[in-house]
Amino acid sequence: MFVAGNILNGLAYVLDTILFLYMWMIIIRALISWVNPDPWNPIVQFLSRSTDPVLYTIRRRLGVGMGFDVSPIIAILLIMFLQYAVVDTIRDIALRLH
Repeated sequence: MFVAGNILNGLAYVLDTILFLYMWMIIIRALISWVNPDPWNPIVQFLSRSTDPVLYTIRRRLGVGMGFDVSPIIAILLIMFLQYAVVDTIRDIALRLH
């Protein structure tokens, strides 16, 4: 069973890294939005294309009546929840299989 534990531990590590990188992509996108970025810049386009699906879904569910875009904050909180709930659960299961 130690093989399954190692696989789950590796899965938890990869998932944690992906969530961490995506959180930083959202933070960078939010910081870039404070200035007037060049929409033709490949980095700006990549950040927009990769974060728009999540942020648009959150904005659609919240509504637009706030005047301040809190979707990056909510997305970061959701990512943190996934890191603590899902990733730590996978790690705990992997430790029990060792």
